[in-house]
Amino acid sequence: QVQLEESGGGLVQPGGSLRLSCAASGSRFTLRTMGWYRQAPGKQRELVADSSRGGSTIYVDSVRERFAFSRDNAKNTAYLQMNSLKPEDTAVYYCNAQGYKEEWYGKRDFEVWGQGALVTVSS
Repeated sequence: QVQLEESGGGLVQPGGSLRLSCAASGSRFTLRTMGWYRQAPGKQRELVADSSRGGSTIYVDSVRERFAFSRDNAKNTAYLQMNSLKPEDTAVYYCNAQGYKEEWYGKRDFEVWGQGALVTVSS
């Protein structure tokens, strides 16, 4: 079983910064894509940033130039550096990972979600 553990949420004033981390753990797995999603109160979950292993990163327009996604493939960890935060960035941020596990019969694809990290931007 692959699990994701998120950290780094909290309360920050408008214009401030936060860094989220997402670490994957388990055995005999390889991650393909890692991404961050968010869900604001009363709204649907939306993609924030997504990156394939060794590939380019895509961002939702509302965070481009303010947020930076990075990943450490050796540590199976993804980060989301959030700068110039706005009240409309307030949401629960979820980490997502897709990959495969090595089973006795071959490769088995999986997709997992983190538990969510609350980010509140308020003065």
